[in-house]
Amino acid sequence: MAEKEGFIKYKRELPQSRKAEERVKDYKEIYQPFDEKKLNNQAARCMDCGIPFCHQGCPLGNVIPDFNDAVHRHEWEEAYHILKSTNNFPEFTGRICPAPCEASCVLGINKDPVTIELIEKHIAEEAYEHGYVKPNPPKSRTGKKVAVIGSGPAGLAAADQLNQAGHEVTVFEKDEKVGGLLRYGIPDFKLEKWVIDRRVQVMVDEGVIFSTGTDVGFNIKAENILRNFDAVILATGAQHPRELNIKGADLKGVHYAMDFLGKQNQVISGEIEENPISAKDKDVIVIGGGDTGSDCIGTSNRHGAKSITQLELLPKPPKQRTVLNPWPEWPMTLKTSSSHEEGADRVFSILTKEFIGNDNGEVTGLVLVDIEWKEEGGKMQYVEVPGTERTLPCDLAFLAIGYTGPAKNGLLEAFGVQIMENSLPKSKDYQSTTKKVFLSGDMRRGQSLVVWAISEGRETAVKVDEFLMGSSALPRKDEGYYEVEEDILSD
Repeated sequence: MAEKEGFIKYKRELPQSRKAEERVKDYKEIYQPFDEKKLNNQAARCMDCGIPFCHQGCPLGNVIPDFNDAVHRHEWEEAYHILKSTNNFPEFTGRICPAPCEASCVLGINKDPVTIELIEKHIAEEAYEHGYVKPNPPKSRTGKKVAVIGSGPAGLAAADQLNQAGHEVTVFEKDEKVGGLLRYGIPDFKLEKWVIDRRVQVMVDEGVIFSTGTDVGFNIKAENILRNFDAVILATGAQHPRELNIKGADLKGVHYAMDFLGKQNQVISGEIEENPISAKDKDVIVIGGGDTGSDCIGTSNRHGAKSITQLELLPKPPKQRTVLNPWPEWPMTLKTSSSHEEGADRVFSILTKEFIGNDNGEVTGLVLVDIEWKEEGGKMQYVEVPGTERTLPCDLAFLAIGYTGPAKNGLLEAFGVQIMENSLPKSKDYQSTTKKVFLSGDMRRGQSLVVWAISEGRETAVKVDEFLMGSSALPRKDEGYYEVEEDILSD
């Protein structure tokens, strides 16, 4: 246990963020350094509860009380090995995870939960600073070759695990740089891309092969991949956006969120000179109240938008849990992101009716109406509120309403993978309907979190290893408690 009465002595504390008016001038990470003594106190708040529900809340099964205790004792190398045993990329999740572990923290029953995500990030950064993160290539190779299609968090996690198992792993990425959603979907002010490059270099030094600018199915035929590799993992994500089927959705100035966010990341990385979609001096409307919508707000503010309005179909969530949303469920409460703090009008219980355009086919407005939610026949239904229909000025609109499944680009068909009615590929235990082809991440389970994608990649790697070798020594999430062995810490 970190400290017997730590949860009583210390209050939850997070790093201060840079002032909003300053940080909107750049795309750097918004948080200021956090004092090590304060971090030590935050780790001391972990209660060593009898049943650590944080394990259940974390898709990776991170052994959270153990690394909290190690942090409290200033044993950073021990903390890193505990964390790395279940999480390939704590430097990613420590920055961008919504922290379902914190929602399940027992302390959260009647107090603020432990700052698990913050501690995770600092463990990773201390490990890099002190040289605990170093290439560890496998001592021997199996002679088996695995192709991983897609270099997002699921593909990277699967590649990392299978390489450690001794297989020769090649990751194919259609874009010019590795990272998938991490690089081309998440803004730099949440995840600067040097963080990805640093980890990828470690993987390269361990023997993982990366082939960028390679669009499998176009540059390389699927049959060539199947012929030259013993197993294939498809991990290209859920890239097909959900459409907004209203009049005027095809007007100029109405864009899917990722078309905007991805291009901006390319500008920052120097891949392109300017974003073809500019929010400068425009009335911007973001449709969708989730993280992607929030990212559009933050990026639009950095462009210098005239105004930003975020629309959400659902009612405004409460600030605190209700009796119908008890711990340890995910709290359905109002979330205010750093992008919201930088400026945006948030409107809830709104139905979009029609985009209005000019003679040049450019969007100029959005017709919307207030709605009320009512329970009918055991289901929540909405009805329009009479007399509330109105038009908001709109020069630029971003659709951030989710994704329905893998991109419809013929990749699954090229590998002979059957597709279900819900647009997701058919699979059993991560194996597709094509024997040597496996599925991982959002491509398999639908749109989800980065932490779930990493978990998927790890579990897929186990199944691929078993397929290739008959059994696998790779760790599984359900194996339970992880002990840090003395010889590991002495390496």
